[in-house]
Amino acid sequence: MNTAVSRALRTTLKASALAAVLAAASSSAFAQSSVQLYGQVDEWAGVTKFPGDNASVGVGGGGMSTSYWGMKGDEDLGGGYKAIFTLESFFRAQNGQYGRFQGDTFFARNAYVGLESPYGTVTAGRLTTQLFVSTILFNPFIDSYTFSPMVYHVYLGLSTFPTYTTDQGVIGDSGWNNAIQYSTPDFNGLSGSAMYAFGNQAGENGQKKWSVQALYFHGPFAATAVYQYVNFNNTPGDISSIPIDPSGSITTAGLKSQGVGQIGLTYDLKFVKFYGQYMYTANWGQLSGWHVNTAQGGVSVPVGPGTAMASYAYSRDTGGLNQTHQTAAIGYDYPLSKRTDLYAAYMYDHYDNMSSGMTYGAGIRTKF
Repeated sequence: MNTAVSRALRTTLKASALAAVLAAASSSAFAQSSVQLYGQVDEWAGVTKFPGDNASVGVGGGGMSTSYWGMKGDEDLGGGYKAIFTLESFFRAQNGQYGRFQGDTFFARNAYVGLESPYGTVTAGRLTTQLFVSTILFNPFIDSYTFSPMVYHVYLGLSTFPTYTTDQGVIGDSGWNNAIQYSTPDFNGLSGSAMYAFGNQAGENGQKKWSVQALYFHGPFAATAVYQYVNFNNTPGDISSIPIDPSGSITTAGLKSQGVGQIGLTYDLKFVKFYGQYMYTANWGQLSGWHVNTAQGGVSVPVGPGTAMASYAYSRDTGGLNQTHQTAAIGYDYPLSKRTDLYAAYMYDHYDNMSSGMTYGAGIRTKF
């Protein structure tokens, strides 16, 4: 090989190496990825008495928020696109078991993968429902399954026997399996989303869940509107008989589907924040149906370094068991730091024709 050829070959190799380095650098510039671990632990001690039941004293999880841990990540694909994923699991710190209850799904809070773009976000997997998001954002006790009156009226009623003997409440969980969701970009505080969940069984394509939601945040004012429709809970056909009464004398046999509409408003005056919600639940059966009207009002007020909260919810069904349901709660949340707070709360709960229930206690919550 002569000198000229050798020199040309070395030049070509150097150029190729430089091009490879530049390509790698260019790729890393938009293919950055990250993974984050996070969660919270919430434990409380106190007294719980469900309507029509005896009181119990003990230590429990999720006084103000259900304990969970999660991890999420994203990869920048360039051009405003990102691949995203989230895996989140509830747990009970009081006994070290996973899930909110025995038999709960491991990643019950969220388990999805998706794509963000300038035109919105698409996610698929197990997804938090839009109704749950609207329910917790527009009441002062947020997502407390222990002290929030509105959470009690929405999620602790229908199909939750023996905790409650009632035909009020929403079918299903705060998350849907086999779901796909599209969320719009934010337009000056206004955003929307639509979700569809499949039955995932051959010959059962008519079994479905779907919902639509709008959210608006502008200065001190916020609002939401959401509607969801379901004709199954976990598997197609599983809502045909809701065990309201184990003797069988009172049932909602032949329940076919349910539609729920909810609106919510908040207004923050700094020295007091007002909350309001209204929900209409329509239950359709094989032979007849009934509906439930639910309203909730509440306030949160800065008091000292912390926040005082109060909320009242009222529901009444027409048909079915012809019940009214009233729940009121007061509480105080005291921040020890940006991540840790102490709280104390009392809740009164009453259904027609049942002895009153109550829950009171104090707890600690820390985030990581």
